[in-house]
Amino acid sequence: MSKGSIACIAFKDRQVLIAHRNPTGQMGGRWEFPGGKVEDDETEEVAIVREMQEEFGITVIPGEKIAEAEFKHNGKVSSLHAYLITVPHDGMTEKYTLTEHTEYRWADMAEIPLLNFVDSDMLLYPQVVKYLAGSLGSEPAGAGD
Repeated sequence: MSKGSIACIAFKDRQVLIAHRNPTGQMGGRWEFPGGKVEDDETEEVAIVREMQEEFGITVIPGEKIAEAEFKHNGKVSSLHAYLITVPHDGMTEKYTLTEHTEYRWADMAEIPLLNFVDSDMLLYPQVVKYLAGSLGSEPAGAGD
């Protein structure tokens, strides 16, 4: 049985790290929050570290879970959990090494609905926006869990 998937949310200067998928596969050519599937022998935190190492060549520090959603993929219901992560650097001066994506960038949260973003990540989007607003003081932290 699949343990679901994780999305990695890295924030810097009120922007979030997003990545553009390679043009192959069902979600090819679309933007996403980095992440991937949790293997059977892994915790979600271990999967976060492995996925970011494989896909970006960096070692990240997993933080708290800030959003979750369920979605259907090939007729099967899957869970998706978003975690805050801490990246070792912003990938601008020293580039990340990409294996599953053609590019990455730091984007304003308001831009995300305007991009060709993967559907499952868009289910997380309202919760991520709400979390970010709370953590930046626009509303009480932890409001409306």
